[in-house]
Amino acid sequence: MKLRPLGDRVIIKAMEKEEKSKGGIIMPDTAKEKPLEGEIIAVGPGKLDDDGKRLPMDVKVGDKVIYSKYSGTEIKFDGEEYLILRESDVQAVVEK
Repeated sequence: MKLRPLGDRVIIKAMEKEEKSKGGIIMPDTAKEKPLEGEIIAVGPGKLDDDGKRLPMDVKVGDKVIYSKYSGTEIKFDGEEYLILRESDVQAVVEK
C-alpha cells in the first residue's frame, strides 16, 4: 500500500454488504446502509504517550474489524475507496 497512516490511525477497506434483503428484494444504492465491517489495509506506528514513547497498536494489517458508523474520513486512492480512522473508532476485531 502506498498510503501510510500517521499516529494511531488505520486504513480500512470496507466490506460490501449483501445487495438483497432477506425477502429477496434487491436493494438500490440509495437504500444501502454504510458498511460497519472492513479489513485493515495499513496501520500507523501508534500514538505517543506523555513521555514521548510509542504505544503499540492493538490491531494489525489483515484484521477484520467492526468500526463506528459515522467515524473516519472516506478517501478514494488508485480507484479504490478507503476509510481512515483512529484506532479508538475500531469497536471489535472479528475472530474466526
